[in-house]
Amino acid sequence: PLKRPQPAPAAAPASESVQDIHVPDIGSSGKAKIIEILVKAGDTVEADQSLITLESDKASMEIPSPAAGVVESIAVKLDDEVGTGDFILKLKVAGAAAPAAPAQAAPAPAAKAEA
Repeated sequence: PLKRPQPAPAAAPASESVQDIHVPDIGSSGKAKIIEILVKAGDTVEADQSLITLESDKASMEIPSPAAGVVESIAVKLDDEVGTGDFILKLKVAGAAAPAAPAQAAPAPAAKAEA
């Protein structure tokens, strides 16, 4: 087969999208109380980092972030009662999920002049 040059994916400017983060299925039909908010607007979070802690009549649980990004705004406050699907916060997610490679690569060791 002929190898056609693959068009390089256009290096789009770090397009950001804002995701609405909701309470995942917390298993009970009831509500759970927010006992801890672990992030604030402007915080950078990693995927799976805990955002809030909920306490239901059965257990307390931390709600993890589904993606890495920056917290844009938080829609809940301490002692709010939330249930599955409730809106927690807005997370600004960089378009390219890949970590941006530093533009300046370290100078290649081959550049050393041999005496």
